[in-house]
Amino acid sequence: MIDLYTWSTPNGRKVSIMLEELGLDYAVRPVDIGRGEQFAPDFLAISPNNKIPAIVDAEGPGDEPISLFESGAILIYLAEKMGGAFYPEAPRERLLTMQWLMFQMGNVGPMFGQANHFLKFAKEDVPYAKKRYWDEARRLYGVMDKRLDQVPYLAGEDYTIADIATYPWAARHPYHRVEIAEYPNVERWFGAIGERPAVARGMAVPE
Repeated sequence: MIDLYTWSTPNGRKVSIMLEELGLDYAVRPVDIGRGEQFAPDFLAISPNNKIPAIVDAEGPGDEPISLFESGAILIYLAEKMGGAFYPEAPRERLLTMQWLMFQMGNVGPMFGQANHFLKFAKEDVPYAKKRYWDEARRLYGVMDKRLDQVPYLAGEDYTIADIATYPWAARHPYHRVEIAEYPNVERWFGAIGERPAVARGMAVPE
């Protein structure tokens, strides 16, 4: 059994989608970040950076329990645990998957997150920050759109953890004031992934 410590954010939903895609048994342990539950000592012992998601797998490597934080690391761990599911074995395809996963981790997540904050949640109006992150969000959608004009999925012909990581952030496009229809290849990709039953289930975690 895997314990998933999560909340209703794009980073949290990456892992719940992956768990649903893999069909693994897991228990949801909500961490209400609005109430500061991520700073509780018990959670700190699992996630030293005080951020969700995190997991505890009772059947980790060597049949020993393991705890992991950082969503990208968790996706790779779960993929490898299940024999490379959604993480191609062939070296070229695996490297492309890793490349686009890192694109999400280093660009899409941080920049979309800042756009979300300044355009939707910030109590203070900061025009410079709003324009900076809105422009960067649109630039990144453009990068994705060009890539998805060449291939069905970010890493190539197959659906991978790179798509699983990126989809929940793209689902927040209204938050960062992006019309996804302006990026037709992203819109096609987004629609196809959204039709996957496991994605729909994962996006609903926690209830």
